[in-house]
Amino acid sequence: MASRITRLFVGLVLYGVGCAFTIAAGLGVDPWTVFAEGVSRVTGIGIGWVTNIIGLCVLLLWIPLRQKPGVGTVANILLVGTSIQLTLGVLPHPDVLWLQVLMLVAGVVIVAFASGLYIGAHFGPGPRDGLMTGMHARFGWPIWACRLSVEGSVLVLGWLLGGTVGIGTVVFALGIGPLVHIAMPLLAAPKPAPRATRAART
Repeated sequence: MASRITRLFVGLVLYGVGCAFTIAAGLGVDPWTVFAEGVSRVTGIGIGWVTNIIGLCVLLLWIPLRQKPGVGTVANILLVGTSIQLTLGVLPHPDVLWLQVLMLVAGVVIVAFASGLYIGAHFGPGPRDGLMTGMHARFGWPIWACRLSVEGSVLVLGWLLGGTVGIGTVVFALGIGPLVHIAMPLLAAPKPAPRATRAART
């Protein structure tokens, strides 16, 4: 349990750090961060705090979808945006292309590594992933259709609000899946035994 909790918290903090790197690179970010960046530009609230607020709002959408949050869901809302906000306060924002590319690639790799840690802790999905799996369970839509409709909508809305869409958005979209696929088996903790199995052992 201690190992799983450590993986969860370290993974979520690192996820925010990775997102901050992609934001500071200035070449484009993932769809949800585009949305958070756009809302931040309109409201003047820091992008990290906006990320936390969006996570809480998305969690409310779980209610009609009959989804139940886990410890990892709540921790995600509290830690990722906070980590983004604190990291952006110390990161440089380069205007030299090779430094921007380096920060972008580093950010995507960190996010993938962090995803392997926190998803592999088996404490429940983040609010955004849970929204898509909830739509799949409630309406029977394919996961890819749920993800495309949700992320496409927040991407367009975020862009209209002034969020940064660019080559970084494409790099993130193409790179994150394969990198998480590599990170998951390397970093995931063993799945906890079902309660019935634990009771039988005792």
